[in-house]
Amino acid sequence: MPPIIPIVIVVLVLIVIVRNIRIVQQARAYVIERLGAYTTTWSVGIHFKIPFIERVAKVVSLKEQVVDFPPQPVITKDNVTMQIDTVLYFEITDPKLYTYGVEQPMTAIENLTATSLRNIIGDLELDQCLTSRDHINSKLRLILDEATDPWGIRINRVELKNILPPREIQTAMEKQMKAERERREAILIAEGEKKSAILIAEGERESAILRADAKKQAAILEAEGQAEAIRKVQEATAAGIRLVNDSCPSDAVIRIKALEAFAKAADGKATKIIIPSEIQGLAGLAAGIVEAAGKEPSAKPVKSEK
Repeated sequence: MPPIIPIVIVVLVLIVIVRNIRIVQQARAYVIERLGAYTTTWSVGIHFKIPFIERVAKVVSLKEQVVDFPPQPVITKDNVTMQIDTVLYFEITDPKLYTYGVEQPMTAIENLTATSLRNIIGDLELDQCLTSRDHINSKLRLILDEATDPWGIRINRVELKNILPPREIQTAMEKQMKAERERREAILIAEGEKKSAILIAEGERESAILRADAKKQAAILEAEGQAEAIRKVQEATAAGIRLVNDSCPSDAVIRIKALEAFAKAADGKATKIIIPSEIQGLAGLAAGIVEAAGKEPSAKPVKSEK
C-alpha cells in the first residue's frame, strides 16, 4: 500500500469529524433527526452529529420575534368596513412542536389572526373599535395564544397598529374632532374670561374696602381732633373762669365786661338784639354819669348863718 493512502484516509476522517461538530449559540436550538425520525433537541454548547445518520432538521431561534401583518379588511357591527393591520410579538417555547406541529407557522398565525380579528370586530360598533383597542388586543392575544400553544409558540402581545375607516368616515371624524377642539378652546377662553372678571371684581371690592377703611380712619382722626380741640377750649374756658373766680371781681367790673360783650354782639349782623334789663340799667347809668359830668354848677352853696 502506498504510504499516501493512510494519510488521505486520516485527512478524510478528520474532515468528516470536523464537519459534523456543531456549536449551538445562545438563544438557539437545533432539532436533530436520526434516520428521518426526531431524536433530540440540542441546546447551547458543542455537539457531535453522527455522519450520514443524523441531520439537523431545523435551527430554531428562541428570541422574542416580531411580525407585522398587512392590513386586513374587517366589518364592524354597524356595517362599516375598516382596514386593520396588527403587530404580533411571540417566542418559540418548544422547538420540536414548532418544527412538526404546523406547516408554515407564520402563514398559519397570520390567517388565524385575520379570522379572530374579524370575529372580534364583528361584535363591536365603529366607536367601540376606535376606543377599545386595549380590550381588542387582550382578547385577540388570548385567542391566538390558546390556538398556537400546540405549535410550541407563545403569543406575548398583540397590537393593533392602524385602524383605517373609510375616507368619508375619516373626513366626518376629522370635522367632529375639529369641532370638539374648537368647543374646548371656547370653553377655555370663557373660563379665562370668567376668572379674569372674578379677579377684577375681587380687586375692586378690596379697593372699595380699603377706601372705606381710609375714610373711616380719616373721620375717626377728624372727630378725635375736634374732640381734642373742644376739650382744649373747655379747659381754657374753665381755666379762665377759675382765674376770674380767684381774682374776686367787683360788680362794677362784671358790669363793664357785660357791656363789652354786648358791644361785640352789637357789631354782628343780627337784625334784632334783645338787651337784658341789667344791660339797660348799666346803659342808663352810664348815660346819666356822662350827662352829669357835662353840666356846670349854676350857684355856689350858701353857708348858713348860725
